[in-house]
Amino acid sequence: MITAIGDAIRAAGARVIDVQADAAHNRMVVTFVAEPDLAVEAAMAGAAVATERIDLRQHHGEHPRMGATDVVPFARRFGARLWTELRVPVYYYGEAATRPDRRELERVRRGGFEDLVAHLGDPDRGPDEGPPRVHPSAGATAVGARIPLIAYNVNLKTTDLQLAKDIAKTIRASSGGLPNVKALGFELADRGLVQVSMNLTDYRVTNIWKVFTVIRDEARRRGVDVDASEIVGTIPLAAAVGVIKDAVIEPAFRMDQILEKRVWAGE
Repeated sequence: MITAIGDAIRAAGARVIDVQADAAHNRMVVTFVAEPDLAVEAAMAGAAVATERIDLRQHHGEHPRMGATDVVPFARRFGARLWTELRVPVYYYGEAATRPDRRELERVRRGGFEDLVAHLGDPDRGPDEGPPRVHPSAGATAVGARIPLIAYNVNLKTTDLQLAKDIAKTIRASSGGLPNVKALGFELADRGLVQVSMNLTDYRVTNIWKVFTVIRDEARRRGVDVDASEIVGTIPLAAAVGVIKDAVIEPAFRMDQILEKRVWAGE
């Protein structure tokens, strides 16, 4: 199925530059590039395969989800087509939100597929595209507009899930932690670890190094070491430059000090 979704996006003419999947999260992330019109076609092609092959009634994983195609970060035009052609209802979030209370993805996706099914009749839970019902197997999709998001995880050498949850609460913005950080604590039972799983919604404000050091220090304070961290998908070059600035305390470090960037620019 993972291969089929990627192949469908390629067949539509987009360039797939990264595919990552994780068994514990039971989730895949596809990064592709294309001109705007073609990007919509490619996203629709991938969504068609996901809608046909994924049944959320039989799907379980650590990561919150409400749809077989869970999140697509662009284009109301795509959202309208998803409902019209595949009968998957759509909720707009981020810069595409039609209501202030739906700007944050976690507000839209709260409780996941099962909670959405149970509460779809509530006045505040109806979709932006489609009537108040979900696709029976594919659920619903969140469609938004935002700057590039960084999905970043830090794995801890412990099986204490509550510890990961406590650190996640400490760092996430909604609990008074680091700005533009969303975080949850997950168990990675197959690896004997726990994970602080994050979305960094504005790397210009809080970058990977800043959030890693806070998690590392919080874990050490509790007598636990970091096992490893992982970036899910791709990140902008500017985000990597931000890490260098903080990690080596070189605030004057500039993008044009990246050798490859000078080469690409023909300098």
